[in-house]
Amino acid sequence: MSGAAAGRAPGLFRPLLTLAAATLMTLALAPTSPAQSETTRIQRVISPGGIEAWLVHDTTLPLVAMEIAFLGGAAQDPAEKPGVATLTSSLLDEGAGDLDSRAFQDRLAEKAIELRFDASRDSVGGSLRTLSENVDDAFALMALAVNDPRFDGEAVERIRQGQLAMLRRRLNDPSSLASLGWSARAFPNHPYGRPVAGTLESVPTIGRDDLKAFVGRTMARDNLKIAVVGDITAEKLGPALDAMFGGLPARAELTPVPDVQPQGLGTDVVKTLNVPQTSIVFGGIGLKRDDPDFIPAFVLNHIFGGSAFSSRLFKEVREKRGLAYSVYSHLAPLDHAALILGGTATKNDRAAESAALIRAEYERLLTVGPSEEELADAKSYLIGSFALRFDSSAKVASQLLQIQIDNLGIDYIDIRNELVAKVTLDDVKRAAARLGEHPALLFSLVGEPAGLPAGNGG
Repeated sequence: MSGAAAGRAPGLFRPLLTLAAATLMTLALAPTSPAQSETTRIQRVISPGGIEAWLVHDTTLPLVAMEIAFLGGAAQDPAEKPGVATLTSSLLDEGAGDLDSRAFQDRLAEKAIELRFDASRDSVGGSLRTLSENVDDAFALMALAVNDPRFDGEAVERIRQGQLAMLRRRLNDPSSLASLGWSARAFPNHPYGRPVAGTLESVPTIGRDDLKAFVGRTMARDNLKIAVVGDITAEKLGPALDAMFGGLPARAELTPVPDVQPQGLGTDVVKTLNVPQTSIVFGGIGLKRDDPDFIPAFVLNHIFGGSAFSSRLFKEVREKRGLAYSVYSHLAPLDHAALILGGTATKNDRAAESAALIRAEYERLLTVGPSEEELADAKSYLIGSFALRFDSSAKVASQLLQIQIDNLGIDYIDIRNELVAKVTLDDVKRAAARLGEHPALLFSLVGEPAGLPAGNGG
C-alpha cells in the first residue's frame, strides 16, 4: 500500500472497516495447499470480450483473492510532477461512481471487502480480498474504482496531506534517504531517478486534471494483468472480467521509457544526518529477467547476500566483524534497468569499513566464484523454500501476477525448481563473469560516516 495511506481515512468509519475485515484477513492468510503441487489447476481464463486472467480455483476456503497490475507506474509521471501515480492509486478506493469516499468505504466495510491500490516504478497495482458470498459486490466496487474514480476535492486533499506527511517523515529516515539518494545518483534525467511518492514541492501542484489524465493514459486493457485465486469458477470469472474491465480503453497511451544503466558506479553518495548509525544502500548492474543467465545469477546472489544467515555478506559483515545486524542483496530486474541492490546499517565509525568490505566481497565473488558446497547449499535452500511463496491464497495470487508481468509462462511454477536444480558451477561462474563486466558498485550512505565527506564523491 502506498505510504499516503496513513492519511486516508476519516476516523469515524475506518475502524469499522478494520473490524469487519478481521475475519477476511484471517482467511486470506490461512495456510492453503502449496501451489507447487497444484499447478495443473492454473487456468487461463479468457472473457467473452478477450480479457485474460490466470485462475486457481480453490474451494478450501470461502475466499476470493484478486491481484491486478496496470503496467506503466510512476515511470509515467510527468517529469515535473513526480508523485502522480502514487496519489492516483491512493485515491482509487476513495470514492467512485455514485459513491463518495465515505459511502464507498462503508460499502467495503459492510461486506468485509478489502480493496487497495498502490504504485511502483513500473506499475499501478490493485488487491482485492473478499468472502466468496460477497464476490459480486466486491467485483462491482473494483469496477467502479478502475472505471469511474471520483477524485473529489475533500478526498484529494486528505490523501495529499497524508502523502506529504509521509514525505516529511522520510526527511529523518536514513534508510529512505539512502534509497532515494541511490536512485537519484544512479538515474539522473530518467524516470527511475525520481521519487515514486513525489516531493514536498511536486505533490502540492498535482491537480484533479493530472489524476484523471494519468488514469486515462495508463489504465487500459492492453497493459492489464490479472490473477485470481479462490472459490470462483472460470465460468463465473469470465463474464465478471468484462464487467470489471471491459469499459477501459483498449490501449494505453504510455510515454516511452528508455532502457538505462545506473550511473556513478564506483562512487559514494553521502548525506549527513545526525543519527548514531549510517544507513547504506548499494547497487550495480544486474541481469534482465529474460536473460538466459538470470537463474544462475539468482543463485549466485543468494550466495553473496540473499541468505539471511549463510551468505558471504552475513558471514563477513556480521558474523566475523560484528559490523551490522543484517546485510542483504537481491537482483532487481526492472522493466527498463537490470540491477543488483543491497543494504545494511552500521555504526558511523564503521561505515567506511563496511562499504569497503562489501565492495571487496562482491569483486571476490565475481572473480573467484563460489565453491561447490556453497552452490549446493544455495540450490537446496532455494528449492526447499519455494513452496513458502504459495502458502496462502493472497501469496498465490501475487505470484501468479508477477509471473505474468515477467512473461515467464503459465508453467513457470512447474519448472522453476528444475531450473534451479540444473544450475552448475560453470553456470554460476558464467553469470559471475557477466556481472563482472561491470563490477563497480554505487554506494549511498546517510548518517555521519567517519572519513566519508558529504556529497557525490568519487
